[in-house]
Amino acid sequence: QVQLVESGGGLVQAGGSLRLSCAASGRTFGTYAMGWFRQAPGKKREFVAAIMRTGPMIDYADSVKGRFTLSRNNANNTVYLQMNSLKPEDTAVYYCVLGGFARRPESYGYWGQGTQVTVSS
Repeated sequence: QVQLVESGGGLVQAGGSLRLSCAASGRTFGTYAMGWFRQAPGKKREFVAAIMRTGPMIDYADSVKGRFTLSRNNANNTVYLQMNSLKPEDTAVYYCVLGGFARRPESYGYWGQGTQVTVSS
């Protein structure tokens, strides 16, 4: 089993920044991707970004490209989502995921419990 623990959500004004962290523990060996999805009230779960544990593969949703940066620290199985120039439409619950490198939620077998990000206008 794998456990994902998120931290770093909160309330910020538009134009501000937040950094989310996600630490994976348990049976975290082999090749896999970690990343983030988000879900706003009344909307479908949406892909945000993903990064492979090894190699250069990284992917961003068009809506966050140029504003969000995803990075990893393999020594402690942690990924970080640096979110800059935040907009009110970024308001959502952000979920950390671990699994295959894809934009489909069903590709990820492990999900964190979510952390709220609220951007005020």
